[in-house]
Amino acid sequence: MKLNTLVKYKKPTRRLGRGHAAGQGKTSGRGHKGQKARTGKKIRPGFEGGQTPLFQRLPKYRGFKNPNKVEFQVINVGDLENLKAGSVTKEVLFENKLIAKKNLPVKLLGNGELSKALKVEVEKASQSAIDKISKAGGSFTSTMSSEEKAE
Repeated sequence: MKLNTLVKYKKPTRRLGRGHAAGQGKTSGRGHKGQKARTGKKIRPGFEGGQTPLFQRLPKYRGFKNPNKVEFQVINVGDLENLKAGSVTKEVLFENKLIAKKNLPVKLLGNGELSKALKVEVEKASQSAIDKISKAGGSFTSTMSSEEKAE
């Protein structure tokens, strides 16, 4: 058995105000005079010495930001008209500069006309967009998981 494992080390408290030689004599590390040098100094956080505090000077924060909100990149059916017939995925849309980022979800809206049969694979689409794609002889497939659809 080792004695050092039995006894927990406790740092000794500093002995303040015991003379210059002790290292914390005279003002005991409190500086000279003032509110912070007195005993019983309880100043709440944000107190600015009587001046109107910053949190009172600023307008009250209103509203709420939903941390679970999903921002979709929006494209229209008419934008797909310039693409070659075949399969349309996020990668194809990114290469043709129809969307700015690959990692954000895409929603297809029904504005514009489509004359080619396209197999579209994006996260979401409006009902009018799905109707226009199927009318042109194409198909729409959602790449969103079932958990994401529930939200």
